[in-house]
Amino acid sequence: QVQLVESGGGLVQAGGSLRLSCAASGSVFSVDAMGWYRQAPGKQREMVATITGGGNSNYADSAKGRFTISMDNAKTTVYLQMNNLRPEDTAVYYCHAELIMIVAGKRVLDDIWGQGTQVTVSS
Repeated sequence: QVQLVESGGGLVQAGGSLRLSCAASGSVFSVDAMGWYRQAPGKQREMVATITGGGNSNYADSAKGRFTISMDNAKTTVYLQMNNLRPEDTAVYYCHAELIMIVAGKRVLDDIWGQGTQVTVSS
């Protein structure tokens, strides 16, 4: 079984910074892509930033120029550096991974979600 463990959320003032981390643990064979999504109260979950195992990244317009997504060399941990945070960035941030895991000795392609971490930006 594979799990995504997130950390780094919290309360910060507008203009401040936070760094989110998400580590995949368990029977991971390889990671195709990882990303961060967020969901504010009363709103749908939206993509913030994604990155492939090859290093190609994609950002929501709201994140461009302020957020940076990166992945460690082992390609099992993804980070989201968030700078110049705004009150509208307040949401629960979820980590997502598309990966190949080992199940009963076989490779299985799947996508999984983390439990979410709260980011609150005060004005």
